[in-house]
Amino acid sequence: MTNPPGSFIWYELMTSDPDGAAAFYGAVVGWTIAAQSDAGAPGGVDYRMIGRTNGGNAGGVLALNADMIAGGARPGWLGYLYTPDVDAAVEAMTADGGTVHMAAHDLPVGRMAMVADPQGAPFYIMNPIPPAGEPDKVADAFSMTEPQHMRWNELATSDPDAAIGFYTKHFGWGQEGALDMGELGQYRFLQHDGEMMGAVMPLMEGYPVPMWNFYIGVDDIDRAHAAVTANGGTVTNEPMEIPGGDNDYAMNAIDPQGAIVGFVGPRKS
Repeated sequence: MTNPPGSFIWYELMTSDPDGAAAFYGAVVGWTIAAQSDAGAPGGVDYRMIGRTNGGNAGGVLALNADMIAGGARPGWLGYLYTPDVDAAVEAMTADGGTVHMAAHDLPVGRMAMVADPQGAPFYIMNPIPPAGEPDKVADAFSMTEPQHMRWNELATSDPDAAIGFYTKHFGWGQEGALDMGELGQYRFLQHDGEMMGAVMPLMEGYPVPMWNFYIGVDDIDRAHAAVTANGGTVTNEPMEIPGGDNDYAMNAIDPQGAIVGFVGPRKS
């Protein structure tokens, strides 16, 4: 893999209804979510690929079974961060207050673990195995500019200063610049490998616990807005223009199964 360590390389939707999610994200984003589980999914889990219209993969969908739900799993999006040494990363992060939700283990696609930062926001870390014949494969699930990719990674946390210190230390990120949100605090921008990739903000209404929220690129924010409501989703924040965003607008929503999600794209009308 040629992505720099600390990159977001994959995104996963955990959902109670993968077919319902396929209909929703197909209408809103244009994705195609497989109608059945990937043949290589381990342990009999229902894991489906998310396809973009350009032939690439945007991520995966994990169907929550009864045991997962009984164990506390709920619909939501999680991101995967690339690290070349999963075990060393787990050890270092737990020494700094992180917790392990799923111990490091091997899968046919690589070694991974699920962890949470010291404030409790969960995410995966992974050292993937490149596809056969593609040793220099670049994971492109994240793009700052393209529709049908994740375009923004936003952390809502109870302690922004501590969270920034944690991620900059363990993933090599930078933090420069901020947007003043008044009484809501600072919206502090994150950089990785010389590019903007997300932000950290204080925990606020709509985020009951610290968590990562991800914004999916759409071709037309107003078309996407209409599709969210027409296909069983709930808009929680109406489209707002991104300062300096070259006609880009962002909105927040909850999908029909209950996963918090954002969308970002241009206004064409």
